[in-house]
Amino acid sequence: MLKSTFALLGAALVYMVATAAAAPALRGQAPAQEPPDAAAPAVDPVTAELETRGALVGQYCLRCHNDRAMRGNLSLEAFDVTHPEANPEVAERMVRKLTAGMMPPPGLRRPDEPEIQALVAAMEARIDAAAATSPNPGRRTFQRLNRAEYARSVRDLLQIDVDVNAFLPPDTISQGFDNIADVQNFSATLLEGYLRAADHVSRLAVGDPRASPSDATYKVPRTASQLRRAEGAPFGTRGGIAVVYNFPADGDYIFRVMLHPDPVGALFGMTAEQEQIEISVDGERAALLSIDPFMHEADPNGMTMTTEPIAVKAGPRPVAAAFLKRFEGPVDDLMGPHEHTLADTDIGTARGITTVPHLRDFTISGPYDVTGISDTPSRRAIFTCRPVTADEEVPCAREIVSRLAARAYRHPVDNVDLDGLMRFYERGRADGDFESGIRIAVQALLANPQFVFRLERAPTGVAAGESYSISGIELASRLSYFLWGTAPDDELVGNAIQGALGDPARLEAEVRRMLADPRAEAFGTRFASQYLRLQDLEKLHPDAVSYPYYDQTLARSLRRETELFFEYLVRDDRSVLDLLDADYTFVDERVAKHYGIPNVTGTRFRRVSLPEERRGILGHGSILASTSLANRTSPVLRGKWVMEVLLGSPPPPPPANVPELEETEAIAGQRRLSLRERMEEHRSNPACSSCHRVIDPLGMALENYDLTGAWRIKDSGIPIDPSGELYDGTPLNGPADLRQALLNRSRTFLTTFTENLMAYAIGRRIEYYDMPTVRAIMRNAAEHDHRMSAFILGIANSAPFQMSQAEEALTEDAPAEPAAQNLDPDRH
Repeated sequence: MLKSTFALLGAALVYMVATAAAAPALRGQAPAQEPPDAAAPAVDPVTAELETRGALVGQYCLRCHNDRAMRGNLSLEAFDVTHPEANPEVAERMVRKLTAGMMPPPGLRRPDEPEIQALVAAMEARIDAAAATSPNPGRRTFQRLNRAEYARSVRDLLQIDVDVNAFLPPDTISQGFDNIADVQNFSATLLEGYLRAADHVSRLAVGDPRASPSDATYKVPRTASQLRRAEGAPFGTRGGIAVVYNFPADGDYIFRVMLHPDPVGALFGMTAEQEQIEISVDGERAALLSIDPFMHEADPNGMTMTTEPIAVKAGPRPVAAAFLKRFEGPVDDLMGPHEHTLADTDIGTARGITTVPHLRDFTISGPYDVTGISDTPSRRAIFTCRPVTADEEVPCAREIVSRLAARAYRHPVDNVDLDGLMRFYERGRADGDFESGIRIAVQALLANPQFVFRLERAPTGVAAGESYSISGIELASRLSYFLWGTAPDDELVGNAIQGALGDPARLEAEVRRMLADPRAEAFGTRFASQYLRLQDLEKLHPDAVSYPYYDQTLARSLRRETELFFEYLVRDDRSVLDLLDADYTFVDERVAKHYGIPNVTGTRFRRVSLPEERRGILGHGSILASTSLANRTSPVLRGKWVMEVLLGSPPPPPPANVPELEETEAIAGQRRLSLRERMEEHRSNPACSSCHRVIDPLGMALENYDLTGAWRIKDSGIPIDPSGELYDGTPLNGPADLRQALLNRSRTFLTTFTENLMAYAIGRRIEYYDMPTVRAIMRNAAEHDHRMSAFILGIANSAPFQMSQAEEALTEDAPAEPAAQNLDPDRH
């Protein structure tokens, strides 16, 4: 009691001194002098709180954040604490750091936590009140379909899976996501890529009886398991590869496989026993190739084997090239086989345990001797009518093109849209037959700006900077690409046309229907993967000799574990806080073995309970491996991941001319230095110390996990010491303490999650003026136990999602966006 009383008296004293000596630092101007006999004006509670807590800024912040020091490129000398809404950008930076407990920085005197939170709450209340009277929904530039959205949209439209990576360049990542509009540059090269993709897709979808032979080569990664059955391959096989290949026409195809050589050019894994490779189409054996262990001696290119021509019908068909499995069950020996079999060139070769032949490349060539085009899912999706006479061709073509265009353009089409596409049909029909005309029309449709771009038109006459509600059709498109990653279905478009999406109850019903749909799988695989940075897992290639059990199969399973975990949170409507503290996950045999979880066999993922050290996302191997290096763990990368992904406060880039950790001497006398000692030596550089004092304890708390995410108690024979101190003084001694510290700062974690979810949903970065909306979504979600649906519905009902802001005034004479009729059919 006495302590708190003295604290309040001290704060009041500091406040009076600060306002007398440095009033501009707190209010931006000298306080007005009231006449002695004037009645004191009424002060609202928020202002009173700000005036009371405002002294903290002068006492704790100005020493670093002044016009001279400019720490963090921020000065608070002119910042008016009692009116944070006058400078919300600076105020939001303060709120973020204070809420996370990162300011004042470690080592400096800090005010009591209740005082900090009272100041934060008062600032937020004033900013949110000002935003309520003048909301700013923000705006985005044009948005185009990225690789994943283009492929999914094509699949839903034409029932065909295509790999567009050969045509479209990699998408630019901003704020962790590949759908941020203002970094989606458009160029002539990119336009050419979309045109080539449209040509390729239309030929595969319609079929091409004049298709010329071509090669499609699939490379088998060096780390792909050659001991286990490849996913999609027939049972009774091991290793190899399984793909779904779109055969463009009925005809003969040739399949070619190439095997791995060893360092001296002989067949890798050469054994006395006969090895065979099975080529299967639609799950049935199409060819069986016997491997000659001495094939390299007869032919310098002898590592390649080719089938005779095999007749295959058109359409997407599963194809596999895999070794016949010669034995089943565990190896009854003191030494078991390595999963990464190419890493073992000595012991396994001598004992005949690990080393087996490896598939390197698989090539499909054809078609040869085309005999026609069979019925395919794509053709059934396109040709909903068939003309019998010449007079029926145009009406039938118009029906087909109209239906496809309405789905591709994501809105009802008018005669202008339809007439433009029919011009392409007529050109194709003139050069061939009815199907040729449809193919050219489909090609033009896929290259049309109304398909490639997610266009949103401001109402006519909207003034520059004025906010407006987007149309129901545009809202439907935003919803579908948010939750499904593809175009809206007929039911969603129908509700949009009827105006039903303007009713919050109907909108909620649609959102829940979409989340229950199988297409919502994209929400887990796309948003979760990018939010948690799972794509970085592909960059990890551990040293094969030190970690021979880590292969591509394990890496793929670790990533799938995290995706399934997030999908479960959405599907079962769990609390978002389960990301930090869930005592369950989903594993297959490889992940279970990696984690030491017994009684799990096979490739099917199932829910299991977790021990204490594995709880939450911090125990997922996908996260731990993707934040490691090839030869060791990286507390810096792991700490940076926690700061950036979970706390929303990425550290600044390292200064120039700072040596890497590998350059720090690893031996002291006759004793090998632990990673902790090497890091302490590394951060003795004053230029590094300020950031590493924040980053390193976060990463060191996870040091019990090796670079692949497996649990350990020693590193190179040295006991692991995961102890440290969080930037706010909280002691840490392992992942459980770090998890609890994050739960204690759950408001910061939930804010960061909401920001990421909103950025992904609206396709632009979150700015300071979006934070009132973020807080409103969080308050509503707290009333619903932080369930995933509360956050999703909060975003779907928010102003940034349902509104936009005009960049410039539009008039009746403003040019419309490019449409089909503006495209030159001769160009296509």
